[in-house]
Amino acid sequence: MTEEFKNKLIDANVDLEGAMERFMNNEAMYEKFLKKFANETIYAQLASAVEENDTDKAFAAAHTLKGVCGNLSLQGLFEVVSKQVECFRAKQMEEGAAMMPQVTAEYDKIMALIQDIL
Repeated sequence: MTEEFKNKLIDANVDLEGAMERFMNNEAMYEKFLKKFANETIYAQLASAVEENDTDKAFAAAHTLKGVCGNLSLQGLFEVVSKQVECFRAKQMEEGAAMMPQVTAEYDKIMALIQDIL
């Protein structure tokens, strides 16, 4: 992983230090999991569940996305999805759905960075 990419990750609110601890300082493994994240469909599942107004599916998808983001230390996305999970958990579909623009912005930011390394 180049220093430039590391700096871009940090600028995008990725806790790179925490990620390296979690991935035993193995940058190649972390990069591999970032690439896997780029191929995940969980964000699409979340967007679809919100579009369908299905609180249970939205909760499941958001909760899974939160976990993946936490494991990868994608703090910006993790923080907004964590709030969204709590809305869906409380069956507050409107509030959770209203957070989608924020979720999408954070998701798109991370995906753009991952595309840089692919």
